[in-house]
Amino acid sequence: MDEPDSNRTSLIRGAKDLAKEAKRHTVKKVNKAVDRASDEYAQRSYHRFQDEQDEDEDFYNRSNYVTQQPANDEEGSSDATEGHDDEDEIYEGEYQGIPSDGHQRDGQVAIGQPVPDRLKDRRELENERQADEEELAQQYELIIQECGHGRFQWQLFLTLGMALMSDGVEVFVVGFVLPSAETDMCVPDSRSGWLGSIVYLGMMVGAFFWGGMADKVGRRQCLLICMSLNGFFAFLSSFVQGYGLFLFCRMVAGFGIGGAVPIVFSYFAETLAREKRGEHLSWLCMFWMIGEIYASAMAWAIIPHYGWSFSMGSAYQFHRWRVFVVVCALPCVCSVVALTFMPESPRFYLEVGKHDEAWMILKQIHDTNMRARGQPEKVFTVNRIKIPKQLDELVEMESESASVFSKIIFRVKAELYGIWLNLLKCFNYPVKDNTVKLAIVWFTLSFGYYGLSVWFPDVIKHLQAYEYASKVKVHTNERIEDFTFNFTLENQIHTNGMFINDRFMNMKLKSVAFVDSTFRDCHFEDVTSVGSFFKNCTFIHSFFYNTDIDDSKLIGTEVINSTFIHNKTGCQVTFEDDYSAYWVYFVNFLGTLAVLPGNIVSALLMDKTGRLSMLGFSMILSGISCFFLWFGTSEAMMIGMLCLYNGLSISAWNSLDVVTVELYPTDRRCI
Repeated sequence: MDEPDSNRTSLIRGAKDLAKEAKRHTVKKVNKAVDRASDEYAQRSYHRFQDEQDEDEDFYNRSNYVTQQPANDEEGSSDATEGHDDEDEIYEGEYQGIPSDGHQRDGQVAIGQPVPDRLKDRRELENERQADEEELAQQYELIIQECGHGRFQWQLFLTLGMALMSDGVEVFVVGFVLPSAETDMCVPDSRSGWLGSIVYLGMMVGAFFWGGMADKVGRRQCLLICMSLNGFFAFLSSFVQGYGLFLFCRMVAGFGIGGAVPIVFSYFAETLAREKRGEHLSWLCMFWMIGEIYASAMAWAIIPHYGWSFSMGSAYQFHRWRVFVVVCALPCVCSVVALTFMPESPRFYLEVGKHDEAWMILKQIHDTNMRARGQPEKVFTVNRIKIPKQLDELVEMESESASVFSKIIFRVKAELYGIWLNLLKCFNYPVKDNTVKLAIVWFTLSFGYYGLSVWFPDVIKHLQAYEYASKVKVHTNERIEDFTFNFTLENQIHTNGMFINDRFMNMKLKSVAFVDSTFRDCHFEDVTSVGSFFKNCTFIHSFFYNTDIDDSKLIGTEVINSTFIHNKTGCQVTFEDDYSAYWVYFVNFLGTLAVLPGNIVSALLMDKTGRLSMLGFSMILSGISCFFLWFGTSEAMMIGMLCLYNGLSISAWNSLDVVTVELYPTDRRCI
């Protein structure tokens, strides 16, 4: 009997040792799973490990049941059995992974629970956000279709159209006021190109800055700020007198209007369904053409014809070209007023995680369109919209004890750095190739179109000046004594002349040159000269009162015992004498009207022929027409080629705007 009892006791102990060893292996597996804290273990159920524990306990119980002794007090008095029971309790607690304080350890996740974002790397979070954005894009398209296309889109269309119209006006203001402003402010030829360049420099920087800010703080808010900035400095530029200050105002105005194009098209595209996007963005481009027509018509009506002007002595003069600058700021003011009544883009709100604000705006769009259709009872059925995962960014904070100026500088640097990082994302896969190709197309198209816009008025002026110079009258070896000149001298050259005791009273010298001539005992009073000069002349005992004859017009001239009193300062511009202004503005007006047919055709065919087909076909034809400008020898031929180029290139502009908007995600669309 003792030998069977001994065998039973050994069997019991062996079974317990097997159970203990199985539990140890299970604990090792669990600890490895917890340390990894990966998604594959987060998806598994805790019951798998519980089942293993139950199987171990069943095996242990069955062993006890099979080998149970009749005398229970013998098992209870076993030291080995007590030791195994204590160790089993210890391993049970370790297996469950429950710390003594009831909280999870740092870097560990409870089995069966999702892994928190703080334990995931950046790439994994970005992949999750990209998946959320793809799902949101599909859902948002369905929501916009449910909201319909109606009154709200047309209200936003007119509001954003005024902003785009301001951009078109700003571009053409430069070309129209360039000759007049440079003449009025006595700008030498060496600095004459700065006005045309500085505005485009401001627009380039403004497009980068406001486009980036619109992706961070919102489309509507940035558009309001940049349009207000443009309107204020455009209005201010009409009153400043110095050329340097005028350049600064126009540069800041260009910096403001630079944000119009990237924000306007992104803003409007985010309220349109896919099947209507190409057509209605093309119709929106028409406002840029309307801005051109407005600027051309105002320049044609005001600068050569408008008779009112204001002056305070000779130091402050407000000529009619300044009135034109004020009038051109009106579309910008109208767009600012209208924008105050429009909401933010709901797509932007969803992108930054503002679900409730986006839902309210989408409901507003739906209700506005339904009321306009006579269906006010129709209910907005969307309850929940997908929100992309919001990624936390590390932001360096400025010290509280820093000055206000240093805080502002720090904030500006931080915002610029954020914009720069967002721009670099445009050169990452999968949009890198699109960015490079679009940049080339934007550059070439802008170079041709804007270059011609600024250059063409000077071409017309040059052609007319050449024809005007061919009609010059030349007077040689003339001698005039005791004569009064009280009429206008125009387009004349006087060589080796002798003027003795002559009076030049209340007269104008327009494109008159005196070369190697002598003026003795002459009297000049209230004389205004435009494009006139005295070269290698001699003035003896002459008197000048209230004239604009100064050192800039006395080239190599000797002045002997002569007196200058109350000379006019600044350049005296008279538009009655500007022989080319009327024709230049009228020609630009015709060139702008030529855009209308191309704009209508592109709007109707955009969704039918495709964006890229229309873009390539339009650029090829416009390039061919631009090439023939080289052979233009007359004004009529140049005007015809300009109208043809404008009409063909507008389709490329419309296609490029639509393609650029559609190729980028919401968080990089404006930049």
